[in-house]
Amino acid sequence: MRDLQTVILAAGLGTRLGRPFPKPLTPLISGQTIMERQVASLRTAFGEDLRIMFVVGFKMNLIMEAFPDGMYVYNEVYDQTNTSKSLLKALRLSADQSDVLWLNGDVVFDGQLLETVKPLIAAERSFVCVNTAQVGAEEIKYTVNGHGHISELSKWVIEPLGEAIGINFVTAQDKATLVKHLDRCEEQDYFERGLETAIAEDGLRLHPVDISRHFAVEVDFEADLDRANQAL
Repeated sequence: MRDLQTVILAAGLGTRLGRPFPKPLTPLISGQTIMERQVASLRTAFGEDLRIMFVVGFKMNLIMEAFPDGMYVYNEVYDQTNTSKSLLKALRLSADQSDVLWLNGDVVFDGQLLETVKPLIAAERSFVCVNTAQVGAEEIKYTVNGHGHISELSKWVIEPLGEAIGINFVTAQDKATLVKHLDRCEEQDYFERGLETAIAEDGLRLHPVDISRHFAVEVDFEADLDRANQAL
């Protein structure tokens, strides 16, 4: 496996959940916060020396105090931009030859899910983790082309095959293409918009990795947090 860097996107306001602190610091029934569980799962899967970069914004000091040994990127316009610009900052600061695995900072997932994606990381295949067991109306959805690669990736996909769960991987070789398209995204675009235009215009090949046998919940609302806690 080539050099791997991990990014957790945690800059947003998290207004839909309505906490007075960054959403990734939301406590779970297990006693961990969402982000503590993410970091523990990443280090279990990839080793204690794994480099983790946190993209922070809203009340960033709380995250930095909770994870003093992390690397940090500050999205200074966190209240005006979305995940496309947070990911763009992280990719620009990642090492040129590093592959990047990135997560939305509000995803609660079964740590064994990471074992499922290890072979694709080793094989240098950029991917998006997807759940084919459910398709939420507000979630990012996808379709595939005749080669089995993702062709559409947005909230507005018609007849989707499933939903993206917020865990993704880009190889060092594909990174420059993604950076170009994230740079062209509108301020409020999700990073999936950059992936979708990179597919359409530059032929970026993204593999959908079905992780449906593992639980993964992106926590936007109280009901999502309840579902995540029930799965723990």
